[in-house]
Formats: sequence, structure tokens, C-alpha cells
Amino acid sequence: MAAINAPALAQTTAPAPPENPNLKIYRATPEKINDLVHTKLDVRFDYKKRFMYGKEWVTLKPHAYKTDSLRLDAKGMDIKTIAVVKAGKNTPLKFTYDSLSLNIKLDKVYNPGENYIVYIDYTSKPDQLKVQGSMAISDAKGLYFINPDSTVKGKPVQIWTQGETESSSAWFPTIDKPSQKTTEEIYMTVPSKYVTLSNGKLVSQKSNGNGTRTDYWKMDLPHSPYLFMMAVGDFKITKDVWKGKEVSYYLEPKYAPYAKNIFGYTPEVIEFYSKTLGVDYPWNKYAQIVVRDYVSGAMENTSATLHGDYVQGTPRQLLDRYYNTAQGESTVVHELFHQWFGDYVTAESWSNLTVNESFADFSETLWAEHKYGKDEGDAHINGDRRSYLNAPDAATKNLVRFYYNDKEDMFDVVTYQKGGSILYMLRNYLGNEAFYKGLNIYLKTNALKNGEAQQLRLALEEASGKDLNWFFNQWYYNAGHPILNITYGWDAANKTQSVYVQQTQAGNAFTLPIAVDLYVGGKKTRQQVWLRTKSDTLTFKVAAKPELVNVDAEKMLLAKKTDTKTGDEFAYQYANAPLYLDRLEAVTWARNQASSDANGRKIIVAALKDKYYGIRIEAIKALKLSNDDVRNAAQPILVSMAQTDPNNLVKAAALNALGGLKASGNTTLFKQALGSQSYAVQSAALNGLAALDPAASLTMAKGLEKDSEGDLSQSILNIYAANGTDAEWPYVNQKFEEADAQGKFSVMRNYAAYIGRLQSSAYALQGIEQIKATGVRYKQYGVAPALVTILEGIKTQRAKDEASVKAADAAIAALK
Repeated sequence: MAAINAPALAQTTAPAPPENPNLKIYRATPEKINDLVHTKLDVRFDYKKRFMYGKEWVTLKPHAYKTDSLRLDAKGMDIKTIAVVKAGKNTPLKFTYDSLSLNIKLDKVYNPGENYIVYIDYTSKPDQLKVQGSMAISDAKGLYFINPDSTVKGKPVQIWTQGETESSSAWFPTIDKPSQKTTEEIYMTVPSKYVTLSNGKLVSQKSNGNGTRTDYWKMDLPHSPYLFMMAVGDFKITKDVWKGKEVSYYLEPKYAPYAKNIFGYTPEVIEFYSKTLGVDYPWNKYAQIVVRDYVSGAMENTSATLHGDYVQGTPRQLLDRYYNTAQGESTVVHELFHQWFGDYVTAESWSNLTVNESFADFSETLWAEHKYGKDEGDAHINGDRRSYLNAPDAATKNLVRFYYNDKEDMFDVVTYQKGGSILYMLRNYLGNEAFYKGLNIYLKTNALKNGEAQQLRLALEEASGKDLNWFFNQWYYNAGHPILNITYGWDAANKTQSVYVQQTQAGNAFTLPIAVDLYVGGKKTRQQVWLRTKSDTLTFKVAAKPELVNVDAEKMLLAKKTDTKTGDEFAYQYANAPLYLDRLEAVTWARNQASSDANGRKIIVAALKDKYYGIRIEAIKALKLSNDDVRNAAQPILVSMAQTDPNNLVKAAALNALGGLKASGNTTLFKQALGSQSYAVQSAALNGLAALDPAASLTMAKGLEKDSEGDLSQSILNIYAANGTDAEWPYVNQKFEEADAQGKFSVMRNYAAYIGRLQSSAYALQGIEQIKATGVRYKQYGVAPALVTILEGIKTQRAKDEASVKAADAAIAALK
């Protein structure tokens, strides 16, 4: 499962919640009484009712002790028949059902290892199921009918499933726990015009002569119930291959011509991960499918990953997608790594979700390093660290967590970003060879079974020969991170350089092996040291006062750091220390200095020509162009960047910076940039021209409306929202509806102001409904208070429009 980032919108401060008694419940791994062995399903769909009619033959066996009973998860179903199957005959069984769990009395006492088959005839009714999602998975009804009655023009009719965490039991009865594994067969009867996808191999397709077809999918290797999947719809399949295994891409027909542009690197990633782990991709095929209205980012169903439609794009849209700037490729590689860590070896409980999600998160950095270089990888892992360190309550949560309010709460920045950052540190400490050998041991030892963090520790200890209890105890089984204050002392008489490192976090000191680089006379020497106490003093004998002492020189620590280097030292660090974070730390320091600081200006201007596009963008953001010295030095570079930089996002950032000057001399530059194929560049150019002549920007926006996507449509939307009339409303409303969460919230205030001045009451009602729907969908992220304030503002603006006031009141009520 890919991580989801909460939408950004100013939020009001809520009072501290009362103590939650659920946090005191120990979340034990569920006891195994019966084991799943094989699951056979025969399903068909009622599009009008949004029902699924299912027949199931589930093979089980007692785990360790005799039993005469069976409990299955089955959420919100109509149960018609339950029987034991013997010699091809069904013998009815007694059962009780509370709408969530089936308790079945078996026909006899079964011994450990003795298989039995239970037949169930049932109806799944997912749209009648009242369940709650999480920060990562916004809904949990398991089975989704998308536009089944074709009422939304232009929107495809689809069916798809989402099993994680325990939602597969909304569409078939099972023991819905990650510690269970079962082989699988699914017969899917669907309208003949549609394509199907499921786990494993498509064995056969049979025409039924009545406009329907039955597809038979089979998965021969055991996997957990939450990884079962189905998808049905009008998809075009593009086939690829890796070592004779089918690799396929299922896309809406509109995007099918670009399948290789979107997913074509997949075989290369499979090869890289297989070689790195020493375990070849373990399943008989790998498919990726893109669906509408998906409730998360993506899902690693075994051999059949499901993506939200954000991953689709035309070649022109893809021009602006870079690894560290948009979801897409990082999510693709994340889900693919799950085929080993999560599917091949599965977390035995949600408490140990780290052995699934932390590895998938880490794999994003692993691929970035391999494909795009160390700067790209370092930028990616730094983004993970920042996400975790900036999260308000993350420091209170263990990575392996046996106490939580709900299993859905495990899908957070601790499991994903902190976990990925910890694996990054661990790889550095052990070295690549021992680290990947340990992963190989873990995968092979627990193949097609379950794992937890202790098994990972044992595998890495076997590979490295090192004791890792200290590492796992502080990073996996305890919460928080070090907060470091780093100061320096130079003793000229004794030629001794001292480094003072204080750990100021509450609680115990962290044990931290780090590198310290000393630059003396232009030459670098490295010292490997350990920090073990709350106050460590490091001393180094050197020939002369160092130009720079670079603590945590490998930039590995997951820590908050206050480093008291001077401006001269940061300037030297930018020019001489090699890593992305060395340069970013210097740029960050420079950004916070007054414009008159010579070192700060020197760093920022130098960083405009940095080798990595992300640093160039940060440097542009750091520019204080109101300062004459800064502007005179930077403006010619910005003009050159806007015209010739190889990265479209850098070009766009340069144009936006120049646009902020509101200098008519840049008009020609902006007009030339409007001819770019990059939507980001066009957007920035339009913004620059709009800043020079807001009224004329409406006409310019009209000319670009027809072929507008992404950043460009966002700019047009903002221009219309700020200055438009009722004539522009249909475009604004359509683009707002199509925008993702960040897009919606970035334009929300202008959008609301536009609604307030609309002449048409009908248009205003459409806008109020859009705000309400957005607020309800993202309410769990804490956006409701800000949206209530916005809706109150619309009420004030439209006080004479009774229908709008009434609609706004209803929207406010829905958000409270």
C-alpha cells in the first residue's frame, strides 16, 4: 500500500483528545485455530443493485489442536447456505451470524492436519456496509462498483476490490488475518465486453451465450486473503515480459497508447530487485491496473497491483513528472517491492506492519539511487525523514506497535517514512553486502509464510555476524528520535578540534555510529565514531584548524539537528562536501540569513547552477530578489535557466521567480515560454504575464483552455477564480472536480471567493456542493474547521441568495 499525504490547508487548533482506552489493549497476533488451505470462488455481479452473488468452497484444517468449530469473517452479507462437502455432497451445517462473523458448528471433530471443505452460498452487499477507513485507506467496504448505471457521462464502468487491511471479508467469507495464507481459484462471470484481472494465471475464458463470459483465474502459491483481488471493466491490455513471465499493463483505452511511457520500466525494476535480493520475482505474472475513484494510492495485490488513476498520463503530462516531485514512478516501484516484502513474506500481524511497508518505502530510495543517481536517492530519503520529523505525534509511537487504537492507525509516517529511514541507516551500518545477504536469508527462511521484526533481526545478524539488539531495541521497539545540538571548539595551542554533541530529547540517549569528516588544508580525513551518551565530546588531533568539520558526514541519521557552523564553514561545505544533504544544509542556512550576508548570497547564487535539479529549485525559492545585490547576480542566471535548463520544473521555478519581479522587460520571455510543451512551464509563463496585466490574463487563459492539464489548468483556474465571471464557471468547476486533494486545497480560497460573486444561484449551489464533498472526503485529515470558515464567508457574500445560504448551512452541518 502506498503512503498517502494529507492535504495541506490551514487548520484550527483542536483541544487534546481524551485518553483512549483502546490504546491500553495489547494487540496480540490472532490465535490460529483453523488454517486456510485453499479458497475457490464463483462470483457474478448485479450492477443495478451493486451486489455480488458468490459461491465459495473453502478448504481448511485445524492448526494445532482438535476442533469441531470454525469462525469466518464475513462482513454485511446475506448467508443462504453453509455446508460441509464430502464425496461431492453438501451436508448443511448449523451456524450463527452477527453480520460480521460466522460461527459454524462442524459435522465432527477434526484433527490437526485433517482437511475439510466448507461450501457457502452468499450475497455481498458492499454499499450497505458501514465501515470506516484510515489515513492511508479512505474506505473499507472491500468491493467497489464505479458508475455501474452509467449515469456519469464519460466515466468508465468498473468493479474492483481493495482488501487491506481486513476488507476482503466484505466480498468473500474467510479468516481475514495477514497470518493466514491460502491458494486461490476465482471464476468471474461478467458482461462479455469487459476485461477481468485477478491474482495468478488466467486459465480459461468461456462464453456463456447470453452476453456474459466466465473467466477462470488461478493462484497456485499461497498468499494472504487481504491480497486477493478482482477488477472488471473496459481496459486495454499492453503486454511486456521479464524472463518469460508476462508483465502487463491494464489502462483505460484513452491512455493505452501510452502504456509503455507510464509503466514500461517495470521489467527493468523486476530485474534490479531480483538481483539485489538474490530471489527472483516469485509469482507467475505481474500485472498493473489503473482504476477510477480508488480509495488509496495503490495496492500490492499478489501478482496484480492496483493503482489510482493519478498514475495515468499522456506523454505531454509525463514531461513534468520527475521521481521526487510527483507520485507515479516511486509508487510503482514501491508496490513492486511488496511482491517480496508483503506478499512473498507477509507481516504476521498489523503490529509488525514494518516488515511490509518500511521495506516498500525504502525500496523507493533504492531504485532512485540505482536509476537516477545518489543525489536523487538522498533527496528521496530526506523527504521521508522530513515527513516523519514534522509529524506532530509521530515521536510517541513505536515502529513495532502492540498498542494502537485501530489497526488502520498503523499506516502512518512511523511505519512508512520512519521505517524506511531506519532501514537506510541499517544498510549503511552493515554495508550493502551484509545487508542484502540478510534480506535474502529473511526471504528464503520465511518464503510464502509470515515474518516479523525479530526474524529480520536474526537474519541480519546471521549475515553480518553483528549483534543488533541495541539497534532494534532503540529504533523498532521504542519511540522517538535523537535531537542533537552540535557545537565546536578549537584549541590552537594543542591543535585539537573538539566537537560537542548533546542529545536534548527526553528519555535515554540513542546509540549512534556516525562518520565525521575533517577538512584540513583542503584535504578530507574521515573518522568513524560512536555517540553513546546525552553529552558526548569528540576530540581530534589535526595539523591546523579545519576549514570544516562535517558531523554525520554520510548524512544517515534520522534526527533533528542544530549545527552551529559559521557562514564560512557552510560556504565551504557547499563547495566541497559531496552529498545532496551537504549542499541542501548550506542552502537552507543561507535561505535563513539576511540578504546582506555575503556567504548566504554566495551559496544561493552558486546553488542556482547545482548539478541536481532539486537543489536548483531550492536555491530559486531561497532568493530574496528585493535585495539589489541578489537580484543583479541572480537575474541573468534565472533568465538562462528559464530558457535552457534541462529540467522543466527548474524552468518553471525560474519563470515564477522572474514573474514576481513584475518587470515588463520579461514579457517576451514569458510569451516565448507559453509555447513550451511543458504544462508547468506554460503555467509559470501565464502567471508571469498575469502579474503584469491581470485583465489581459483572462484573454490569454481563454486561448490556453482547450489543451490544459496539470499546472496549466491550475493557473487558469486561479485566474478565472480571481477575475472571472459566470462565463468561466463551467471550466473552473470541472477542473476543480478533477483536481487531486492538493490541487483542490491550493485553490480553495479563490474558488470560494468566486462562488461568492457568481450571478447564477445554480452555479453557486454547484460550488457549495463541491466544497461540501471535498470536506466530507478529507474530514479525517482535520480540514473541516477551515472549510466551515470558508463556507461561512460564502454565506456572508451570498446573504441575499436564500438557496445558497441554505446549501451552505447544510454543508457546514455535514462537516461538523
